[in-house]
This record gives sequence, structure tokens and C-alpha cells, in this order.
Amino acid sequence: MADYTALVEAGTALMELLRDKLTPEPIGNRELIALCSPHENENNQLTIWLYQVEEDTQGVEMGYYQVSRDVQRIRPARYNLRFLITAHSKAPVQLREADQYRMIGAALQVLKDSPVIDGKYLSGSLKEREANITLTLEKTSMDQLLKIWNNNSKSYKLSFTVLLGNVEIDSQRERRISRVTEVAIGAAQTPPRPGEEGPV
Repeated sequence: MADYTALVEAGTALMELLRDKLTPEPIGNRELIALCSPHENENNQLTIWLYQVEEDTQGVEMGYYQVSRDVQRIRPARYNLRFLITAHSKAPVQLREADQYRMIGAALQVLKDSPVIDGKYLSGSLKEREANITLTLEKTSMDQLLKIWNNNSKSYKLSFTVLLGNVEIDSQRERRISRVTEVAIGAAQTPPRPGEEGPV
């Protein structure tokens, strides 16, 4: 059962994948890769920020499914999660841009090589149901990136977007159904033919 915690579990899985693959090079410490807004990055060198959640209805079965003998539940909802990945170099000014390019390049390499997040990075309800979380690098224009990024006065930093798909959250909406306990079977009466009298 995928709980409402699926969003944070999916984000954590993405973070753990990047921590595993990007340390100790080009990022020296796992803790410098974090789930947080790029505007409040503090000492982080790579931030992972969930900026959009949308329901994915394509090919999803609707309606109820059987939970037990007398109970049915609404089928799980499936979501696409869009994350903004941003590099934050702490290097001296003359080396900062090159440092950010290295981090972004390494992150792109890792994510391109991981069309599905390995189960070892999953936790909680996603791990329990052995979720198949897909990962896609999205083509995002500079205008879109600036709109995503510029919600305050801070200057833009090198970023790209990644989409996590097939993230499901189970419904808690259920209904009880009653089983047939009696069946009444009676002989049908044949109507009289023309000119014949019916039963008296």
C-alpha cells in the first residue's frame, strides 16, 4: 500500500541515488546533497526541489477493486513529480562556474543512466510495494526555468528538471458490498393461446 508519504519517499530515493553516485567526487560529502529549495540552500552544493505535482490519468484503471470479501476500494491515483536540480558552488569566484558545470554534468550522467530508480534507494511504502519509479530528464526551455526559479530576487543558478513517474498513492475511500444470500426460482406461467381459457 502506497501511503501519502509516497511524495517524500520518491524525493528521498532521488536524493539517495545522487548521494550514492556523486560522492566523494565531484561532491565531497553526502550531506551536501539535500531536498530543499534552491533559494534556501545554506551550505548545500546540490539541491533537489519538488516544484510540481500532477495526476497522471493516462492508462490508469478507474473505479473500485476488491479489498476483501465485502469491501471495495477506489484504485490508487498515479502522479508525476517534477524536481528542479540546482548546483551551488562554494569555490572561489574564479572557479565557481566550472565547479557548477562539473556537478551538473555528473548529475545529468547519473540520471540519464537511471531510467528506473533502483529498489535499494526506496523506503517506506514505496519499498513495501516494490514500486517501479521511472526517471526522465525533461526538456525545459530557459524561459520555463527562469519562471520556476525566479520567485524571489535571487539570481539564477545552473539548473535542470527531472520527472519522476509512476508514483502512486492509495485511496482511503471504501464501500461495503452485500453478497447474495437467497435466490428465488419460480416456474414461469405460459399465457393461454387464443380461444383457450386460462386457469380458473
